[in-house]
Amino acid sequence: MMARQFMHALFAALIAGMIIAPIFGLQIIRAGADIHLEPRWSYIWGGMLAVFVVQMVRPYLLHPLRGRFDSFELPRLSARYRQILISIAIAAALIWPFFSGRAQVDIATLVLIYVMLALGLNIVVGFAGLLDLGFVGFYAVGAYSYALLYHWAGWGFWASLPAAGAMAALFGYLLGFPVLRLRGDYLAIVTLGFGEIIRLLLINLYPITGGPDGIAGIPKPTFFGYPMSRRAPEGQTTFHELMGWQFNNLDVIIYLYILALLLALLTLFVSNRLIRMPVGRAWEALREDEIACRSLGLNPVGIKLSAFTIGAMFAGFGGAFFAARQGLVNPESFTFIESALILAVVVLGGMGSQLGVILAAILLTVMPEVARQFAEYRMLIFGMVMVFMMIWRPQGLLPAQRPQVEI
Repeated sequence: MMARQFMHALFAALIAGMIIAPIFGLQIIRAGADIHLEPRWSYIWGGMLAVFVVQMVRPYLLHPLRGRFDSFELPRLSARYRQILISIAIAAALIWPFFSGRAQVDIATLVLIYVMLALGLNIVVGFAGLLDLGFVGFYAVGAYSYALLYHWAGWGFWASLPAAGAMAALFGYLLGFPVLRLRGDYLAIVTLGFGEIIRLLLINLYPITGGPDGIAGIPKPTFFGYPMSRRAPEGQTTFHELMGWQFNNLDVIIYLYILALLLALLTLFVSNRLIRMPVGRAWEALREDEIACRSLGLNPVGIKLSAFTIGAMFAGFGGAFFAARQGLVNPESFTFIESALILAVVVLGGMGSQLGVILAAILLTVMPEVARQFAEYRMLIFGMVMVFMMIWRPQGLLPAQRPQVEI
């Protein structure tokens, strides 16, 4: 047994050396006009030794830990205590930005955007069980809807927000028809193609979308018609002039954070209510077994279309807010890596778990900002974390807790 384990560890170390050598084991040295590669043996041998040691101790150390991870669950709370905790969390989230710095509030706003997107994708992937790799396409539709409505029609944020959600929902409804007969990998490939088609259209429709340059000068949301800016257009009054305050950029950042928090709470509330309604039960039935779903008299066509439409609508809201926050949209903001990141948030948090999705969005957005010294290894670390999660806790950090009755 020990000899077999030793051979497995040695083989894993050799494979690790083959992977580490071209990525970390070679350094480019420039000497005038000459360029040559210098091997860094310490990185290669160190990585191989680490993999060998982990493989040797895995049966004795990691398997017991895996059992603990699998059995970990949050304690079940009564409805009263749950409402109290939710109220405290919302109050803390509203008060926190007034006692924090600009960078922290800006990162928190980005976290809330990903929370909104992940909750929308959770409807499609977590509740309905439809693997969607092109969710960023709906995100782009929402962002460009606001940008184009402002650029060509002069609409503001509040008038464009429902229009952006409706346009993204329309695209989700249209996408639902080609994928009605597809499932699994085939569904993922079609949705991936949809996301890339949207991005390429945004690049090639230069007279309308601005092509690779995108659309700039998108205004921030107003506060009941009063611009949150240093200067207002002619004939208007800024919010700070109305209140008699001195303009501060931090006030605008806090205002955007509160708006993002309200939109994320709206997304959470609506999705939480939907899963308790008949449509939510139909999504779960479709996810568990489509054939059994048909045998119960449910219509999979309508169920799939409703999941794609509602999930895309929330992505459209997130996209419109993203455009308002950035003031600029271009196709490079909506690449496949964004879809992969949103899907990773859903998988890491636990498919179908709203609390898990929120926790995963916080971790995957905040941790890269905290560990900036490892920025060049971000995707490598991210991939390693996902691999370890699939091995030790495939159900996610906080898996969905099904309603049950104890006798």
